[in-house]
Amino acid sequence: MARTPIGTPAVSAALTLDGLTVDFAGFRAVDTVSTIVEAGELRVLLGANGAGKTTLMDLVSGKTRPTAGHVYLGDTEITGLEEHRIAQAGLGRKFQIPSVFRDLGVRRNIEVAACRNPSVFANLRLGFSPEQTRRVEEILDLVGLNAKQEVEAGSLSHGETQWLELGMLMAQDPKLILLDEPTAGMTEAETMKTAAIIKAMRGRHTLIVVEHDMAFVKEIATRITVMHLGRILAEGSVAEIEANAEVKAAYLGSKGIQ
Repeated sequence: MARTPIGTPAVSAALTLDGLTVDFAGFRAVDTVSTIVEAGELRVLLGANGAGKTTLMDLVSGKTRPTAGHVYLGDTEITGLEEHRIAQAGLGRKFQIPSVFRDLGVRRNIEVAACRNPSVFANLRLGFSPEQTRRVEEILDLVGLNAKQEVEAGSLSHGETQWLELGMLMAQDPKLILLDEPTAGMTEAETMKTAAIIKAMRGRHTLIVVEHDMAFVKEIATRITVMHLGRILAEGSVAEIEANAEVKAAYLGSKGIQ
C-alpha cells in the first residue's frame, strides 16, 4: 500500500523520506516510500533481490535522482543534490567492495579520512589537534586494528579491510552512515566482530544497514524496514517482523529470522 506523506521532518529525525519515487523507463523501482529514521538509530533494510533496497540507498546518497518525493538529512532537504554535496551535508556510504588507500598504513588511512583541512600541511599531521589524535586512537581500538596501525592497508585480510573502511567512515563523523552488505564474504567470526563494531557505532552515528545474513541482522537490529516490489511492506522490531504474515509470504518464509 502507498505510504502517507510525512511532510516536515521531525526535530529528532536523522533521515526523512517523504513519498520517494523513481521510475526507470516506465519501471517504478522505488514507489512512494515514506519513513523516518531517528537520530542515533540503527535501521536494517531487508528485502529480496530487486525489492528496491539499493536503489533507495542510491536515491538518498545522490547516485540516483528521484522522479518524485523528498529526502531530508536532519531538517535539510537534499533531494536531487549531487553526491559530493550530500556527502558534505553529512552522509557517508560504504559499498560492498571496500575503498581504502592500499599503499598507506592503517592509521594513515584513518587520519586522512579524519582530516578536515585538505592542505599539504594538514595531511602531514601538522594540522591535527589533540582531540583528533585521540579520536583516531579511539577508532583504531574500536575496529580492532591498533596492533596493525603501521601495516599497509593492501596487506590486510578481507575482514580487516572492511573494518578499516568502517573506521574511516567514523573518522569523517557523518550524521548518517549507509552500509551495503557490510559482512559480504566474511567468516562467521568476522561477521560477529563486525556486528560488535556496528553496534558500538550506534548512538554517535545514525546507521542504515542493508544485509541478507539473517544471523547478523538478528544480532544488530532494533528496528527493521522490509521492502517488496519497491514499496515498504512492513516496519517494526525483530519480533514484529517475524510475526508479520505478509513478510513471511514475501520474504522470510516460515522460519523467520534465524
